[in-house]
Amino acid sequence: MSTLRAEAFPESAVRARARSGAAGALPDPDEYGRALFGADPARCAASGDPIDRLRLVPPVFVPRRLDKLVDLAREPVYRDVELDTVVGGFRSTLPLYVSAFGSTDAASVSLGLAASRQAGRLGIPMVVGENVMPVNGYGRIEEHTGRSLLGRITAYADHALDGLGGVVVQQSTEDADAEVWNLVYSDPNVQPLLESSRLAFELKVGQGAKPGLGGMTVLDAAAATRLADRFTIDPVFGGGSTRVLRSSSPGTFTDEILRQQIRLMRNNFPRARVWVKLPPARDVREAALVAWEAGADAVTVDGAEGGTGWAPVAFLQHVGLSLGECLRRIGEHPSCLLVSGRMWEGARVAKCLALGANAVGLGRAALIAVDTDVEDGLVNLVECLSLELQMLTSALGKYHVGLLGLEDVWSDAGAVWSPTG
Repeated sequence: MSTLRAEAFPESAVRARARSGAAGALPDPDEYGRALFGADPARCAASGDPIDRLRLVPPVFVPRRLDKLVDLAREPVYRDVELDTVVGGFRSTLPLYVSAFGSTDAASVSLGLAASRQAGRLGIPMVVGENVMPVNGYGRIEEHTGRSLLGRITAYADHALDGLGGVVVQQSTEDADAEVWNLVYSDPNVQPLLESSRLAFELKVGQGAKPGLGGMTVLDAAAATRLADRFTIDPVFGGGSTRVLRSSSPGTFTDEILRQQIRLMRNNFPRARVWVKLPPARDVREAALVAWEAGADAVTVDGAEGGTGWAPVAFLQHVGLSLGECLRRIGEHPSCLLVSGRMWEGARVAKCLALGANAVGLGRAALIAVDTDVEDGLVNLVECLSLELQMLTSALGKYHVGLLGLEDVWSDAGAVWSPTG
């Protein structure tokens, strides 16, 4: 046994890699499907998250408060702040939506259905993540289970508020082979959502957890053998493990390919909204503009701190732009921008809205909330967020969250936020 010691160096991590080999590049496979992954919050804070560094700063003179006073014939209070808005073409009670959950046990039967039911009750949109159908099946109504794609859609629809919210079905290059959108669009059980303009399809170009990589799952060897002709199967965990890594292609995009994909969506599914999900890439502004110009109803962007997907450790900690930098690069834009990444309290939501987002997504926070209380956890979390948003917006002298803007944020260095767009 060596007695060598290395001060001020990640010795334990090096030794773990020396023992495990290539498996050391990935999280513990035993935690796959049971843990929520993403960038370490402590590391985000230590590196100086651009959004965390900003402060919301109220003004002395509040002409919009005077307008509200005249309108109400009394002094306005924070409960007079209006939160309703349009999210990706859907009417929503709040500038919030539930981000995509995948197919793992971390978004299991009870949690997936609970999030669907509660999002419907709240009147906010919900995204059903990639890979749900290939892994858990479509789930025709007579036989569907909570794991299935249709199970989540119907759970939402059964509890939805009249005319509010909507369901967004995400599809990656991996899902395309399963014709997910075709099945949903033609299903009689989904027609009420389609007829009320509350169905959207989201093209997944990338995500915050692993920008530049395709989907990754951990499978037992028998299951992997059945999929070997469709995916990359890598016995990265060693010969002694019963598990293997299954990976898919991230897909190939140029500006013209993205433009044509969106046109194809609009032509093939004319009654569905079109969303496009982008990773926190260095050219995120250019990609967003291409999507909007091609007719996307919304562009969603995960910051590198967003996303709950399985990913190599190096990607979770070192790859992709922070959400704050994505917002700075996108700057002024012509249409609906939706963002996610560490959204759990009102100040961060308000800052993102002030920086140009139209709404924010609840990912890990939503899953933790429904895990805490399967009946009301998400509703309670959103109730708290709503109160904070109303108080913060009122303090800034405004009475609709859509009026938040760059003038409301200031860096602790004493400089106004400066977008590069």
